[in-house]
Amino acid sequence: MKKVVRLKKLSVTWEQAVEEFLLHKKAEGRAPRTLYDYRKRVTPFFQAYPEAWPDYEALKKAVRQYMAGLSDKAPATYNLPLAYLRSFFSWCIEENYLHANPTQGIAKRKDEGKARDIPEDVLKALLALPDKKTYAGIRDYALILLQLDTGIRPQEALNLKPSNINISSLEAVVPRETAKTRTQRTVVFSPVTAKAIKKLIDIRPQEWNEDTPLFASQDGQRMLSTSWAYRLKHYSQKIGYPVQPYMLRHSSAIMSLRSGASAFFVQKQLGHADLQMTKRYCRLTEADLHREHSTASPVRNLVQVRAPRTVKPARRKR
Repeated sequence: MKKVVRLKKLSVTWEQAVEEFLLHKKAEGRAPRTLYDYRKRVTPFFQAYPEAWPDYEALKKAVRQYMAGLSDKAPATYNLPLAYLRSFFSWCIEENYLHANPTQGIAKRKDEGKARDIPEDVLKALLALPDKKTYAGIRDYALILLQLDTGIRPQEALNLKPSNINISSLEAVVPRETAKTRTQRTVVFSPVTAKAIKKLIDIRPQEWNEDTPLFASQDGQRMLSTSWAYRLKHYSQKIGYPVQPYMLRHSSAIMSLRSGASAFFVQKQLGHADLQMTKRYCRLTEADLHREHSTASPVRNLVQVRAPRTVKPARRKR
């Protein structure tokens, strides 16, 4: 016998429902940045279609209209609002606010994955720019190296404290509280990065304590991700190539795979919840193999392909 679900008589507004949803996600232990993303993706939909709540058919129509307006956007720009709305409406079903998900039947767009890695010559030019005679320059240089060496997320790096770093073991611990996946992990780095981080720690003012972030601002405050993006933009203008914080993470993954690292190593370093995202980087490096092989194939160089000869038709015997 089919179970009958009795919906709540809604007296709550969509604003109240969203706040209740965010409180639920916070209780689940979601990171502040994740909560911010939920609000950022869900709220614009209801601002565009405030009258649709809480009628299912109206919501279903509104969702399709909203997503149609994003049809000319990049796959990621299209998929993110869809994913967050789907999560919100799934929660609404659990709370008996809705009997079905208005996003049902709308598929995510396939994202082939555009390479966002930075060319090596650009990276070399970037690393040469920070002024290592200043605190800001030493900090920026060490942060660039750490991101490239470990693939750590910008926000995770900016939340690190000196106690999270083990110079002798060449390791950094990303605490559960600041990890995007809310799972603690250990990333490893090279002696070159260790030397840069040690120099940064050595020049810290004595009045800064262990609660002062490793990559703090000049006044000892936590550096915002927007500030880090602005610093990289400033360097980008000097080298004539746009560099963003997350591009350092992508470059780390792709360069590691090109150098022979396993997909499991990259997954652990970058903190992917599963291999799905890591496989995307693998596909990009596989494309590199095909591209390189098309011009450097040993067989292609050994056996010269000649233009096909025109074969005259055989004469018929009379």
